[in-house]
Amino acid sequence: MTTPWGFADYDAHETLQFVHDPASGLRAIIAVHSTHLGPAAGGARFWHYADDADALTDALRLSRGMSYKNAMAGLPLGGGKSVLLAGEDKHKSADLLAAFGRAVDGLGGRYVTAEDVGMSVNDMIEVARQTKFVAGLPAEGGEVGGDPGPHTSLGVFLGLKAAVKRALGKDSVSGLHIAMQGAGSVATGVALHAAAEGARLSIADVDAAKAQKLADAANGTVVSTDEILSLEADVLSPNALGGIFDETTIAALNVPVVAGGANNQLAGPGDGARLHARGILYAPDYVINAGGIINVCTEYLADGDASLVKQRIEAIPERLEQIWSESAASGRDPAAVADAMAQRLIGRG
Repeated sequence: MTTPWGFADYDAHETLQFVHDPASGLRAIIAVHSTHLGPAAGGARFWHYADDADALTDALRLSRGMSYKNAMAGLPLGGGKSVLLAGEDKHKSADLLAAFGRAVDGLGGRYVTAEDVGMSVNDMIEVARQTKFVAGLPAEGGEVGGDPGPHTSLGVFLGLKAAVKRALGKDSVSGLHIAMQGAGSVATGVALHAAAEGARLSIADVDAAKAQKLADAANGTVVSTDEILSLEADVLSPNALGGIFDETTIAALNVPVVAGGANNQLAGPGDGARLHARGILYAPDYVINAGGIINVCTEYLADGDASLVKQRIEAIPERLEQIWSESAASGRDPAAVADAMAQRLIGRG
């Protein structure tokens, strides 16, 4: 498909900004997909990419996903994302974060950032020295804020349980086998929730030490990253990076449910239909993993407290049920149903 700028994942993005600050070494991309519902909100990712084209693809796809995520979560926010291109050593200086903060500030509030993969609460403090258009800052005494990861984990776990109920007719994950791809912040939260309810976990991560640490905490078993996508289990929960489901990997899946927190899990537009054709129930990623942005939104807009955040996260299973019900009635796959809903909400349907 040809787009006005020749980028395959360009989707009528409102703004695409390339940032270079030689003094600090910052190289970054800020992508604003839509401000139809409000300022474009989405985290900053600090990652070492094989080449610049991969970084651009990530920024374009992630920002569009944030538009859909925020709309489907009922938040008054548009969608955006930033990627900071890390060197192989992944060194991150205060000067680099300051330069990024100035770039965000230069957009005048059209983009609001927070932490994502490779970024921390402390990093957001540095960014906030240069701009007010930032969230994910430390929270005190019951205030809303801080690391959005645990909120994402809670939403993913509740969505995973909803998928289990719909596909397997079970109200609990007790006794079920969950194949967990990833052992980062979100995966850890999901795994611990599942383990507390009695699930059996197989865990894989490119960092073997992280995988073992999570397996020890969740009484799970470590398996190889090559094995995890074809493992026989009740649920596959992808909680690492995106683009993992394509024609080859979908053919090898050995689960009735896919429900996890990774962004952009589908490699291409036809992969949701492939999952559906195999009878695998898929929880669209930007719906199930909205817990973090719900917390960020409530913090940034100061429109509620922790109880409101929890209430909004607990609505995630209901939204998934609406998608699955429409999918069952129409015959379209859940990913296509969710995309159509989101596009209507941002005025592009």
